[in-house]
Amino acid sequence: MLLGLGCALVIIILDQISKYYVMENILNEYGAISFTSFFNLVRAWNTGVSFSMFNNGGMFGTAVLTLISLTIVGFLIYWLHKEQIKIIQISLGFIIGGAIGNVIDRIGRGAVFDFLDFHIGEHHWPAFNIADSFICIGAGIIIIHGLFFTEKKEEEKK
Repeated sequence: MLLGLGCALVIIILDQISKYYVMENILNEYGAISFTSFFNLVRAWNTGVSFSMFNNGGMFGTAVLTLISLTIVGFLIYWLHKEQIKIIQISLGFIIGGAIGNVIDRIGRGAVFDFLDFHIGEHHWPAFNIADSFICIGAGIIIIHGLFFTEKKEEEKK
């Protein structure tokens, strides 16, 4: 459990430092900075969930999403407590840390600060942040592990 919680703490710290640094030092005077033909740093405020989904709920929506996020974090901590597989513990830590990083923004700023903007021509992926990235990475690892490695574990038990 400590491995997962340690990962969560590292993700929370990385997320909050990156948001603060980009907001205060890089985008301080600009709304967006183009770095390459496919990547920009932007100033985007997300009141929805990851990748700006359900972004129209106002303060009530923000409160509801915060409560839902904290409930999910509680479930994930319970799962982490029971989990024996280290890669799953790390993955759960990634998701927990990302979720808490975004909850900190919702509570402190009323919205999540997103700043990573990838695009092809005029077609932009919704802006996201470090927390969103680690939520996706953690979920992806859990899915891949479940799809490709669970059978081996069950065969070893027999």
